Amino acid sequence: MCGGAGTRLGGDTEKPLVPVAGTPMVDRVRAALATSRVERIHLAVSPLAPATRGHLRAAGARVIETPGEGYIADLDAALDRVEQPVLTVAADLPLVTGATINRVLAAAGDGADARSLTAAVPVALKRRLGVSVDTAFDHGDRRLAPAGVNVVAGIDDDIYERTDPRLAVNVNRRADLEVAEALS
Repeated sequence: MCGGAGTRLGGDTEKPLVPVAGTPMVDRVRAALATSRVERIHLAVSPLAPATRGHLRAAGARVIETPGEGYIADLDAALDRVEQPVLTVAADLPLVTGATINRVLAAAGDGADARSLTAAVPVALKRRLGVSVDTAFDHGDRRLAPAGVNVVAGIDDDIYERTDPRLAVNVNRRADLEVAEALS
């Protein structure tokens, strides 16, 4: 998912193209996916990110057009174009690795046995790292934040909790970008 305008981040560069350690975030996520067991990568873009679309097309990426009506509407549009189960990863996770993605996939299961899964990190971890928390929910006795990595399989929604800084750093604001730079 790489179609957001990045208004909270500020600046003139579309959020997926903001560099972390010299590499655009979307390219860092693509590289992580390429080293994971993911077989096919589609990148969902919207009218809000025309430079990102052009960057991805120039790189020969499979691009899915979404309406740019918000994350959920864009996700729904992208899901209509691919077979489930499907892994979704936000382009603002510049520290994610192929190994981290593989752990999420293993937790969801394979093929017909796969279940939907939301990767989440403790809010306390995000606060300790100094990154923003935009959405949080209670899961048992823990306060968690969605990490931006999900498996959509249509059955048995579950929470996959990880205390992993690579999943905790979503770059939404300048301070988040500084943390990502420091940890990369």
